[in-house]
Amino acid sequence: MKQTLLMVFLSVLLMLSCTDSPQPSQETAPIDTIPMMVMQIQKCAKLYTAEVHVHKIVTHDDQMKLKGSFLQKEFNIVLPVGQRKIAIPMDATLKASVDFSGFSAKNIKRHGDKIEVVLPDPKVELTSSKINHAEIKKQVSILRANFSDSEMANYENQGRAAIINDIPRMGIIPMAQASAANTIIPMIVDMGYPEENITVTFRKEFSVTDLPTLFDAKSIAR
Repeated sequence: MKQTLLMVFLSVLLMLSCTDSPQPSQETAPIDTIPMMVMQIQKCAKLYTAEVHVHKIVTHDDQMKLKGSFLQKEFNIVLPVGQRKIAIPMDATLKASVDFSGFSAKNIKRHGDKIEVVLPDPKVELTSSKINHAEIKKQVSILRANFSDSEMANYENQGRAAIINDIPRMGIIPMAQASAANTIIPMIVDMGYPEENITVTFRKEFSVTDLPTLFDAKSIAR
């Protein structure tokens, strides 16, 4: 009888101990915000992030020369009466853009609670260029022909080429990066990431040698 009562008492204690023991909490899996982040950034499409206006004066100076040889000696004489000079003022607009159409999860790196967004390579376009014909200055000797249309077009092309070669020294690439960051960071903040935990970068530091890959030659405006 005593054994039966003891067994009943132990069974009741066991039931009470199971009832009072806290149930194991079920942890909620963290929400993966990367796909949503990719989708939001892709909506930026082609984002123009920097614009630079350039004023350049293209100059050309040539002189009539007499070249030849006399008694097996070469000579090259500048004739003072055959000089031509021209100064062509040119205005151009350069724009930098970042194309997010191919943006993917590969462009986002998560380091714990920190997010790094690696932007696609920027592109620079020459969106407009024009000559102020009213302010062209010319000096042509009476013995020389005036500058022809083909020569003027050639000098204009030289001016465009000089502007393009100066792109690395204009700071338009850092401007593009800063502007893109100012656009992207608020979008990520809205998803719950503190601004101090967000880094926006390009895949590398671009130099003068990278210009051929960054400049869109198809954009050259005539």
